[in-house]
Amino acid sequence: MNLLRGIVLATLSIVGVFAHSAERPNVLLVMVDDMGYSDLGCYGSEIDTPNLDRLATGGMRFSQFYNTAKCHSSRVSLLTGRWCRQAGDESMNRGFTIAEVLKSSGYFTAMTGKWHLREQPTDFGFDRYFGHLSGATNYFRGDKTFRLNGEPWTVPSQGFYTTVANVDYAIDFLGQARTTNNPWFLYVAFNAPHAPLQPLESDYRKYFGRYDVGWDKIREARFSKQQRVGLLATDTVASPRPDHVPSWESLTDEERSWESKRMSAYAAMIDRVDREMGRLLDDLKKSGEMENTLVIFVSDNGACPYDRGTPQPDRDPFDPATNWSDSTGWAWARNTPFRFYKQNQFEGGISSPAIVHWPAGMSASRGGVVHDPAHLVDLLPTIADVTGATIPTTYPGREPTPLAGISLAPIIAGERVASRPPIHLLFSADRGLRDGDWKIVSFKAQPWELYNMVDDRTETNNLAAQHPDIVERMAGQWHQMTKTVLNAPPKESQPVAEVDQPKSNPEWTRFGQSLKGNGKVKRSRGMAKAAKAANENKSGKARPAKVD
Repeated sequence: MNLLRGIVLATLSIVGVFAHSAERPNVLLVMVDDMGYSDLGCYGSEIDTPNLDRLATGGMRFSQFYNTAKCHSSRVSLLTGRWCRQAGDESMNRGFTIAEVLKSSGYFTAMTGKWHLREQPTDFGFDRYFGHLSGATNYFRGDKTFRLNGEPWTVPSQGFYTTVANVDYAIDFLGQARTTNNPWFLYVAFNAPHAPLQPLESDYRKYFGRYDVGWDKIREARFSKQQRVGLLATDTVASPRPDHVPSWESLTDEERSWESKRMSAYAAMIDRVDREMGRLLDDLKKSGEMENTLVIFVSDNGACPYDRGTPQPDRDPFDPATNWSDSTGWAWARNTPFRFYKQNQFEGGISSPAIVHWPAGMSASRGGVVHDPAHLVDLLPTIADVTGATIPTTYPGREPTPLAGISLAPIIAGERVASRPPIHLLFSADRGLRDGDWKIVSFKAQPWELYNMVDDRTETNNLAAQHPDIVERMAGQWHQMTKTVLNAPPKESQPVAEVDQPKSNPEWTRFGQSLKGNGKVKRSRGMAKAAKAANENKSGKARPAKVD
């Protein structure tokens, strides 16, 4: 109790400094989609991301920042400060959003990009909104879920690209915010680099051929850079290439050519996100707002391994009719040095880049790496702290549950967070719990695995057999939280299996099959259902299909 009281008093002291500063900060919150842990230059990548790298150099990077391993649930946790099920899932009827908290505190609120939840952003506290309500969209053609301030918006037939349009409208909304003389909150949710892999032609040409070296060498180079820049400890051991990913050299020439092009398209989409971020940051600089704007950059999950659709190696990815999907081999490289992927609660699914930058309000060392665990649920309490906004205990028409996250304000102020509650991890049958140095994790409800995250961040040494008492204790915590905090359906908290099975997924890339196709994309039932839902969602009130 004394420790908890000390944490609260320290946090209140820090918050007092923020809340009584001459001007409340603006807040720019940016989320990308399906970005792997190592996909930014400052996280080990060879992709050109100078603007985001500069934010990291002038701010801080988190080495253990967690998401929910899934697109829609990460958005719920980011917006509400609660676990997805706890907040009422896509309805968010057991929570409220950052926009609603800040709007009641006098902030101008705006959003651009992917929503992927029920209703529309303008129903959840955003004064302005441009983007698509669907979980994924064609980057050139868009879909019928695009909205502008609550009204249907028709995508132009020529000259449109979603990533660019998001920043066009973001800058326009900032211009409107400045006329109010109020501080602003802007949430930019890029759909990139989520599939379909559809880069602009000039961006794709820049990277064409760069990945002929293959995923083994790219992963090796990224891991070396991560250790060199202090993101990972020098004694970290990278997880080995899994059996379901073949060595690059074992592929046929045809397969290597196709896979190289796919990664070039993906890298080009990351490059474009960085360029558009640069354009947005330049607007802040020109308006004199860069110093007192809290910028937070995160991703919704780790790299996506789901290879949906027929290969189209002979088509250009910048053709709007082309629909290239992700590659499991490259997802493994993009998640360097971790195991597994999006939807899995191993580090490859839940660990992603997180950058915080705030020149006027950050006392921590610039360019440093924060190794304390943090999660998307921490963003609402953190933003409320530094803006001096009041977090309500009730909300009209909803039944808010207590926040799951904690404030990271002490870290921004150069201090440490002494302790935090366990981080609960759940999506479908994939589950996990991070509590201090220990983590349990289950792949599709298979037996619990146990890892010491200080000694073994890459989860290569399962200690469950050596410490059954820790597994039992943490599994009990997980089940208790799932039932009483998340209010999750009983089917999601059934006991795990007693015997391990090979870890596989029917949508991971099936290497060794013919790349010849008829040019028509064969979509899975889930993708077909999502496309139908996107076309029919004209009112903006329907529940978007989970296509991520």
